[in-house]
Amino acid sequence: MNLSSSLLALSMAASLPLSAATPNVIIIMADDQGYQDLGCFGSPKIKTPHIDQMAKEGMRFTDFYSGASVCTPSRAALLTGCYASRVGNLGVLFPRDARGLNPTEITIAELLKTKGYATACIGKWHLGHHKQFLPTSQGFDTYYGVPYSNDMTLDPTQPLANDIVLREGVTAESVKTHQKKNLVPLMRDTEIIEYPVDQNTLTKRYTEEAIKFITTNKEKPFFIYLPHSMPHIPVYASPEFEGKSEIGLYGDSIEELDWSTGQILETLRKLKLDQNTLVIYTSDNGPWKLDQKSWEKGNTNRRVGGFAHPLRGYKFSRLEGGMRVPTVMWWPGRIPADKTCGEVVASMDFFATCAEISGAELPTDRVIDGKSLIPLLEAKDGAKSPHDAFFYRTEAVRSGKWKLIKGQLYDLEVDIGEATNVAGKHPDVVTRLSALLAAHKKDLSENTRPPGGGPKKPRKPKRKK
Repeated sequence: MNLSSSLLALSMAASLPLSAATPNVIIIMADDQGYQDLGCFGSPKIKTPHIDQMAKEGMRFTDFYSGASVCTPSRAALLTGCYASRVGNLGVLFPRDARGLNPTEITIAELLKTKGYATACIGKWHLGHHKQFLPTSQGFDTYYGVPYSNDMTLDPTQPLANDIVLREGVTAESVKTHQKKNLVPLMRDTEIIEYPVDQNTLTKRYTEEAIKFITTNKEKPFFIYLPHSMPHIPVYASPEFEGKSEIGLYGDSIEELDWSTGQILETLRKLKLDQNTLVIYTSDNGPWKLDQKSWEKGNTNRRVGGFAHPLRGYKFSRLEGGMRVPTVMWWPGRIPADKTCGEVVASMDFFATCAEISGAELPTDRVIDGKSLIPLLEAKDGAKSPHDAFFYRTEAVRSGKWKLIKGQLYDLEVDIGEATNVAGKHPDVVTRLSALLAAHKKDLSENTRPPGGGPKKPRKPKRKK
């Protein structure tokens, strides 16, 4: 079955009357937030009262994994319900890249549109900035945000809006050739509407955009994917939050994300949508390993990272600190209050979960790796992880309490910090997990789909001086 026939089969139910109880979905994702960097996950100094209250009213996931330890593949996994290695095996994309998430992939937005959902992507996209890869070509009705990481530059080939706002001395004549690190564009749908964007205002503006979309679409089911630009470096916060936390700009940025989440939850309550909306707060991967000694209040260093404690490792790593992220899910009346789930689940499970709660049909013409989390969300008796094994790209595997990485075995039940290699004591477990990893690699070799834009072009070697 090709993409067209698959989408046609998925959309057959779209013409049927929608139930008033069709649930809304909001996925809020921080960028590079550490495992510990929420109050409800043990942060001693970052104050996150709104997300903490969200956890008290919902469920905290202690063994939740992103699809990768870096931006682009983690987002590909979340939106497609597949391991990133299966859907193009994309690395981090830059403004110079001509590739992106293949438009033939089916995203959560495309899945939910078959059931009549209004869909919006608000924030950092990072799955290809050319028109054929942007959110509006991937199932989203609207897009508002920065197309890639906030430490990158401008691609001068991107289309500019007629009423573009130019800042910091950039002119209509110079914008097409202006490329400076940490200066990035703000987009509306497929056009740049501001360059360089005022990064101090991003979290606030994303929040306002989300609230506007909720209010406009309150009478119909909606899906909002809100991948924040913060606290990716360079870290920013609005004037109202800068200097507010105990640990400098990183803490300020997280506390503003908490405020943003609180504003969205309060909007849902006011509009009486709270009991009909699944809200998820998570991160795309672990924190940068950067200057943490300069976290004292008043510090203006924008290159600061978060804490993954008690995990070992950081962003870019297949260790727990790189891919295990703080996650809270909230759905009053459906998710029991004040629950903690320690089962192994992942962002790629959002796809199947959204399919089940919306009544959408999962595609049958392709491998989908994610599984529905509804039994866990409803805290059903005996509910377990839907995964016999979880794979950290192709370098490591976890099955139950055991994790195998580069020949080393860790019992994460008693050694969450991956401090003691017990491979010598459990050769049978090493053999079993090695076989799982080998089978996964074989499966990927037989069932991997290409990225959009073709294979990656090799870089030209630098000339010797």
